[in-house]
Amino acid sequence: MFVTFLSDFGLQDDFVGTCHGVIKRIAPDVQVIDITHGIPPRAVVQGALVLANTVPYMPQGVHLAVIDPGVGGARRALALRDKEGRFYVGPDNGLLLAAAGRTGIEEAHEILNPQYALEPVSRTFHGRDIFAPAAAHLAKGVALEELGPPIDPAALVQLELPTAKFGRNRIEATVLYVDNFGNIQLNLTREHLDQVDVEAGARVELEIDGRRYYATTARTFSDARPGDLILYEDSYRNIAVAMNRGDAGEMLSARPGQSLRINLDAP
Repeated sequence: MFVTFLSDFGLQDDFVGTCHGVIKRIAPDVQVIDITHGIPPRAVVQGALVLANTVPYMPQGVHLAVIDPGVGGARRALALRDKEGRFYVGPDNGLLLAAAGRTGIEEAHEILNPQYALEPVSRTFHGRDIFAPAAAHLAKGVALEELGPPIDPAALVQLELPTAKFGRNRIEATVLYVDNFGNIQLNLTREHLDQVDVEAGARVELEIDGRRYYATTARTFSDARPGDLILYEDSYRNIAVAMNRGDAGEMLSARPGQSLRINLDAP
């Protein structure tokens, strides 16, 4: 059995290693796959999108995700099972739902059984004391319902993702996140561009915080000259902005949550 692990913990501190140790003490034979621990602190939306993008490429198992700005508060600790039989463990703040909802949530339970947590439970490190133990016990074969009482999936906290708006010759998009290469993921898909008949090779204007930049719609980075901006479909079939051999995020000073307008009638 596999446990995948995604968080905003970073690698400078001991948090990731400690969670690995907890999992291995409970389930020594379980393999742990680190998806990433480089999600920006408290960036639940970015974490949810990365989890949803990557889970289809992961082996069947338990998907542990911890981005938990509400730790120690009223938010619930969750264990879910989707219709493919995958398990998800993490906070009830919308982080798990984009991934688990791809096929539909079959069962949801609140993690309340102290038998499957560490004692005492820290008020600030539920990743170590609640979520990692629950993931390890699930991977070891403990039944989902043993972790705690059922929850109606409809009652889970929903994550509100921004939706694109379409006007005459323009698209109002939102920056969802900027990856380590400076590629800027938008809340757009290929289907959105098809709706407004944007084809490969078209010249568009990008407007962000009052600044304007020209870009070309492209299939690959090599379709543009070094230093040129492109609007392209990334490997997860989302629309993104990149710079060929450069950092589009830095050039545009892009950050999650910003509005980015794509003007389609660029000269």
